[in-house]
Amino acid sequence: MAKFDSKSFNPQAFGHYVNRIPNTKKTELAKSGAVGTNEQARNALSSQTGSLYARIPYFGRISGSTSQNNDGATDITSTNTTTYEQGFVVASRMDSWTERSFSKNITAGVDFMDNVAAQVGDYKMEVRQDILLAILNGVFAMETSGDNVAAKAAKEFIEKHTFDITGKTDNEAFVGAATLNKAIQKACGDNKNIFKLAIMHSEVATNLENLRLLKYLTYTDADGVQRDLTVASWNGRTVLIDDSMPVVEVVTAAAKTTDTAIDESKTYYTRSGSSGNYIYTPVKTPVVADIGNYYEATASEPTYTTYVLGEGSIVLDDIGDSVPYEMSRDPKTNGGQDTLYVRDRYICGVDGISFEKPASLTASASNSDLKNGANWNIINNGEKAISHKAIALCKIVSKG
Repeated sequence: MAKFDSKSFNPQAFGHYVNRIPNTKKTELAKSGAVGTNEQARNALSSQTGSLYARIPYFGRISGSTSQNNDGATDITSTNTTTYEQGFVVASRMDSWTERSFSKNITAGVDFMDNVAAQVGDYKMEVRQDILLAILNGVFAMETSGDNVAAKAAKEFIEKHTFDITGKTDNEAFVGAATLNKAIQKACGDNKNIFKLAIMHSEVATNLENLRLLKYLTYTDADGVQRDLTVASWNGRTVLIDDSMPVVEVVTAAAKTTDTAIDESKTYYTRSGSSGNYIYTPVKTPVVADIGNYYEATASEPTYTTYVLGEGSIVLDDIGDSVPYEMSRDPKTNGGQDTLYVRDRYICGVDGISFEKPASLTASASNSDLKNGANWNIINNGEKAISHKAIALCKIVSKG
């Protein structure tokens, strides 16, 4: 049996122990009911032979919105269902930690298994959260240019499922009593009840609390005393509060740069729009020939993204690695040290949206791959895409 700092190490027992340790950090998206599985994708990708990508049948709905009139003399016109395919990709992750005299000098008497498992468990949940946010970033960055079915469907989805109120004046740029209902109605219309939870930054939650729009769930203890839980609801949807939700500083005022050479430490902007409604766009690769048209920010303010999701709308399924935990003992270096190795494999996907694997992706999807909007498409067969109203993803962008 392997040793960890001269202690016996059972990788299977350690894995079960990690799963039992409660996570104390705010990784609410990763723990929420919005994260689900796809059994077909799991069956296709759960082998330990390096499976990376799978396309799963996605069955369309029957067509024919108008029933045909039966007058006894007219032939019945028949239609058939459409079959689509949905792509799922595997993201593999690995980490290791090395400690010298770990149990005595680091834990200071704390139980070895509890100390290590608690840290690894929290860390892995943060990894999952980063993957989920990368997926959401990518989905809302899908390619919208062009006349093909995929681009048109992506454009409609992003326009309908993004509720940006930052351009409004005064308090209208902040979430309010009608914000959530308007956002999900814009996204899915009469199918808005597919949305079950919202996850937001504490700044947004605080504004809702100040407006008395958040209702915290309660329970009654054994003594009959009613107490508040830490889970809230907003217009009947469960609310999770997590400060890892996206916060972006948006430039609200800028002045022409006086630089004559590119300063690599600065961010330059171009300006569009009209007076009083200027939009400042960061320049990805500034060139000195255009520096006379660049601006530098003089004022900015944060904007907050709140995600509204349906149950199981995102697939992030832990299918495990063939060797998830492994120990190595080096008796020579630094007088003796031990290294813990951790490996994980996750199926990544979105209900209603397909990951289209680029040729360059050959081993594992990185967070950059998942953030790349060019790798995601609304499910379509080249002629028709599924309705955006079936996709339970929506984002609200506000000033708080």
